[in-house]
Amino acid sequence: MASPGGGVLLDDLRYAEYSPRSNTRSETDIDKRLGGTLIAVGLGVAAAGFAGRYAFHLWKPLGQAITETAKKFPSTAFSAYYKGGFEQKMTKREASLILGISPTSTKAKVREAHRRIMVLNHPDKGGSPYLAAKINEAKDLLDSGPRR
Repeated sequence: MASPGGGVLLDDLRYAEYSPRSNTRSETDIDKRLGGTLIAVGLGVAAAGFAGRYAFHLWKPLGQAITETAKKFPSTAFSAYYKGGFEQKMTKREASLILGISPTSTKAKVREAHRRIMVLNHPDKGGSPYLAAKINEAKDLLDSGPRR
């Protein structure tokens, strides 16, 4: 409240520091903050665009180098299948590879593996007689050993 002489009352000044300020912001403050946020987002999008462009330019020669390196690897290096043909005289190792079991497997496991593979490769079902003979030879070799 103003005094009759145009001055401010001492009481008003005393509590001026402690009086709550209004939480409303002026429109110019809001516009400044919004403008700053939009500029920051725009710069982020531009940086991402330039980084993507740079990555695409790097990818072409890098992709060619990876392709050439992959072609140099032998195709059988990552194969799950046994590389090579059959040996002249079958060994326990080869027999276990044919049946897909351990060389120290029990007779029951040998019989079960033989049956499972013969169902798939039987000559009466369109399988190869040579493979069937090798499967039988593997079973006979692993069955002949002293096992449980």
